[in-house]
Amino acid sequence: MTKLLITGASGFVGSYFIKHYKEKYDIQAFSFQKDDFETLHVKGVDIVLHLSALVHQMNGASEDEYEKINVTQTLALAKKAKASGVKQFVFMSTVKVYGEESEIPYTETSTCKPQDAYGKTKLKAEKKLQKLQDEHFKINIIRTPIVYGAGVKANIQSLTRLIQKVPVLPFGSIQNKRSFVYVGNLCHLVDEVIRFQTMLGMTGENSHPESPTCRSEQDLESQNIFLASDNEPLSTTMLCKLIAKNLNKKLYLFKIPLFETLLRLLKPSFHKRLYGSLEVDNTQTRKKLNLKNPYSTENDIRLMLKGKKI
Repeated sequence: MTKLLITGASGFVGSYFIKHYKEKYDIQAFSFQKDDFETLHVKGVDIVLHLSALVHQMNGASEDEYEKINVTQTLALAKKAKASGVKQFVFMSTVKVYGEESEIPYTETSTCKPQDAYGKTKLKAEKKLQKLQDEHFKINIIRTPIVYGAGVKANIQSLTRLIQKVPVLPFGSIQNKRSFVYVGNLCHLVDEVIRFQTMLGMTGENSHPESPTCRSEQDLESQNIFLASDNEPLSTTMLCKLIAKNLNKKLYLFKIPLFETLLRLLKPSFHKRLYGSLEVDNTQTRKKLNLKNPYSTENDIRLMLKGKKI
């Protein structure tokens, strides 16, 4: 059985992965917060799945904290893994490495221009990890949009609570496009990335050629970059409707003249979350892995709401 070390195992994604894939992998968990890194032994581990990270903090976090957790700890773990003979290192990254909201969908090869400390440190870690890769140690990077599922917190939790309490909301006719990924689809992608890289290793193929002649550096870096996403993006209006439907709540959405303009002036960050578009096109990932999401968006939302009271 393949031995898999997971960091951030008690988190939202890690907990789901362990629950659903514990029969497929021999899983070892490690916590940077609770365990001693100096005593961590990865000899005999085949794959490291690195989920531990410092994400966007509502109350703020220093740049040094982001650097320590997202870059320094990541590199220390990867170097220890490589020295111990680990074959694959799967790094959970974010679409924030591309930047903020955009009317143009991001792809695996889109130019990265991160705007905040979270995105900047994740991109920095990606680049340093890629330099560690060789024929015996493969780096796979998975960039995710907003992940949701039972027990999710942050914006989707807040929106769900709002819909539960308020039957009339001024969120009608919002035409933005936002990509999300259900935790079950994300964990399926992780499993498929591991399978794909294992298959390449068994056949002796090199998914990241050492001596390119016709490919740009950007093309080469994208070879082991995978984008996670549900099949279709959602507008804020449609997301509200799907949540209400699966809560069996009557919800009336309407449009207030000048509401968007006032919100943009008074609460720009809130306006961005409600009206901004952040869509990813993971066609390249789906083709490379022959990937099909096991869960549909409406079913995902039903599972999220049914799984745990928010």
